[in-house]
Amino acid sequence: MQLSEYLENVTGKGVLATADATGKVDAAVYAKPHVMEDGQLAFITHKRLTYSNLQSNPYATYLLIEDGPHYKGIRLFLKKVKEETDSDLIAKLTRRHLSPEKDENKGPKFVVFFVVEKILPLIGNRETEIQHIV
Repeated sequence: MQLSEYLENVTGKGVLATADATGKVDAAVYAKPHVMEDGQLAFITHKRLTYSNLQSNPYATYLLIEDGPHYKGIRLFLKKVKEETDSDLIAKLTRRHLSPEKDENKGPKFVVFFVVEKILPLIGNRETEIQHIV
């Protein structure tokens, strides 16, 4: 199964883990990433700890824990390749719409793009049937 198909069809909870330049780790709840036409994954983020960490350390891991019994899901090992502040792109990718006031109070938004370096299942280190072919 392709990663894009998996992300489109599965429901669950996501966590994006990052670390700063000294290795101090953070984890935050994030929606599923957007799969772009070139195969890169994109997340919308505000100027908070995750964004700050990615300025000095481009590596991140995204866990997607599928809804349902048992622990099923994937771990995506990512490397940041760029970021954008294009308001049209941000509007296009935004899934959750807040009132303009609430959205503005959260501060500036960024679209951060990653390449997928490795995909593992949520538990264990065996290969997964999910593939990401660019």
